[in-house]
Amino acid sequence: MLQRLADIDAGPVRLAAYARGPADAPPVLLVHGYPDNAQVWSDVAKHLATDFRVLAYDVRGAGQSTRPKHEHAYQLQHLASDLRAVGKALSPNQPVHLVGHDWGSIQAWEAVTAKTAAQDFASFTSISGPCLDHIGHWLSGAPKAAAYRQALKSWYVGLFHVPAAGEALWRIGGQRLWHAGLKHVEGITQPPSSPTQIEDGLAGMALYRANVGQRLRKPRQRRTQLPVHLIQLARDHFVGPAMLDGLEHWAPQTTRSTLAAGHWAPLSHPQALAGLIRDGITITTRAAA
Repeated sequence: MLQRLADIDAGPVRLAAYARGPADAPPVLLVHGYPDNAQVWSDVAKHLATDFRVLAYDVRGAGQSTRPKHEHAYQLQHLASDLRAVGKALSPNQPVHLVGHDWGSIQAWEAVTAKTAAQDFASFTSISGPCLDHIGHWLSGAPKAAAYRQALKSWYVGLFHVPAAGEALWRIGGQRLWHAGLKHVEGITQPPSSPTQIEDGLAGMALYRANVGQRLRKPRQRRTQLPVHLIQLARDHFVGPAMLDGLEHWAPQTTRSTLAAGHWAPLSHPQALAGLIRDGITITTRAAA
């Protein structure tokens, strides 16, 4: 388990932060997705903590962090501001190596494409969470067949835009339904239990309503000069590889790795995923030297 470290004051929200590993080791900040909390990284952190100071936090709306009631509070600019606040609070003297999965990666893209990104981050590892603006540009020129295939993979996005339907799904099915999905879709036979799972699922649906439509309709030009390590999950049922084509246009210092795993690789393949994260950071560090 990741150990509770502190509560970070990020303006209107307080964010529960966690850590593992030597305090003087290079800092790595792990950002979780939906409908997870920071503990989804527990096994990955165990393997990374031999070489790094592993940091994580419950994003707003999840775990032990504040759950804003208003949908606009989940917009990407607020999530990126939270991310920067955590990084600066937990690693005030050096930029962190940033790692994001699912919505953790989506909000990380917002942070690393800011003009001041190089002050806050040493590198970025993206796992199954493309930049929404990049997807918007991709959709404008994607072959219809590819766009249709991705729409089928993203069926749940439409569901979460109907609050009553998404709420009913979580309140009726709850953690039992979530665990069944992880078992039958991802092959995870012993998924972790979370006392906040239903609340996390309910609050986090606002991520989709606050961001997806706006960013896909009016995508911005979002570029970064940071080293980006893209870890593609070969058996991902939700993020198709076509959406990651042309990423080098937006992030010219991109390297790619592939892992034979499903979307929830932090749970199903923690050691292999930690190895790829470590390799990417090592390459970045050597290049900088």
